[in-house]
Amino acid sequence: MKILVLNCGSSSIKYQLFDMDRIVILAKGIAEKVGLKGSFIKLEKQDGSKSTFEGEIIDHQTGIEYILGILTSKKHGCLDNLEDIDAVGHRVAHGGENFKSSAFIDDHAQKEIEQLGEIAPLHNPANLKGIVAMKILLPGVKQVAVFDTAFHQTIPEHAYMYAIPYSLYNKYKIRRYGFHGTSHYFVSKRACEILNVDIKKQKIITCHLGNGASMTAIDGGKSIDTSMGFTPIEGLIMGTRSGDLDIGVVSHIMNKEEIGLNSVNTVFNKQSGMLGVTGVSSDMREIEKAAWEKKNARAQLGLDMYHYRIKKYIGSYAAALGGLDCLIFTGGIGENGPETREYACKNLEFLGIEIDKKKNNGLRSKEAIISTDNSRVKVMVIPTNEELVIAQDTLKIVSSM
Repeated sequence: MKILVLNCGSSSIKYQLFDMDRIVILAKGIAEKVGLKGSFIKLEKQDGSKSTFEGEIIDHQTGIEYILGILTSKKHGCLDNLEDIDAVGHRVAHGGENFKSSAFIDDHAQKEIEQLGEIAPLHNPANLKGIVAMKILLPGVKQVAVFDTAFHQTIPEHAYMYAIPYSLYNKYKIRRYGFHGTSHYFVSKRACEILNVDIKKQKIITCHLGNGASMTAIDGGKSIDTSMGFTPIEGLIMGTRSGDLDIGVVSHIMNKEEIGLNSVNTVFNKQSGMLGVTGVSSDMREIEKAAWEKKNARAQLGLDMYHYRIKKYIGSYAAALGGLDCLIFTGGIGENGPETREYACKNLEFLGIEIDKKKNNGLRSKEAIISTDNSRVKVMVIPTNEELVIAQDTLKIVSSM
């Protein structure tokens, strides 16, 4: 079965085409700057060959139409025709309380995803564009939604509720939902496969560290707490998001700066985090260079804050779990940042966490155990593969129909 996985952002379309009979990626790539000047599509085929196609991509439907054209072209394609695509799996950010697992997309599911755009305005509307485009371009193909929030639906009530009037939860479903669920699920499962242990007996903390970042406490294979909340802004310090914040700061800034809701939302989502603190960049590589080579004090402050926040969550989640067997790093920074991993774990020997510097140093984007042989807690680096999870869930759902 051939499954196309789509991850539509506000101005991008990530895609991967899987042959699930052999579990191989036939092609993958991204369409960038959708609706903007200078748009292009990148393609990488199974043999490693790469191509870039430049041209105007006015909207998501046009972008997906171009991607389908590339996949079926004689020169660059890997499909004879579009009918070879058996199903399409979509990454959908927010499933609210309605979706506790991945779901076949019928008219009812599509409508619910659209309604959830009210609490995920930066993500669900973009995800929905991909769903609508595929209905138009391949009207007979089966589509499945795989939700970032679904894995976290096992979080207990005392952990997902906020201490606000309960009537507001009843009216607006304001609670912790969490995100990056497919990534946290994949790396925790993969780690237990590598260690040859039963995930149902493991207490695990997963750290998905990228421009967006979150951590999850996993007990017996189930999420029991996660750092992102009602929206993806809560929790860790991120590239441009503030993370945990005294909500009194929001009203204070609105009053002092005389700005409205849209402007203050921009401040904390797009102008804060590492970019806001350092004034250098939201890119960790540029911040590290500024701090360590140029001795930029604000860049160093940003790094210290970033590492400290991760460490705080490790400690709090170890307490929530009542112990810890495995600590996992993933995501762009988690997989490629040995310094981040080292500083985040520094002085945590009392929790049983001991990093082996030789194993950790220079390790990038490879599965590995980076703890010492004597460490009670296994510290691991596991590259995430959210697209494979989406393809697997899509296969499972359409095969049962």
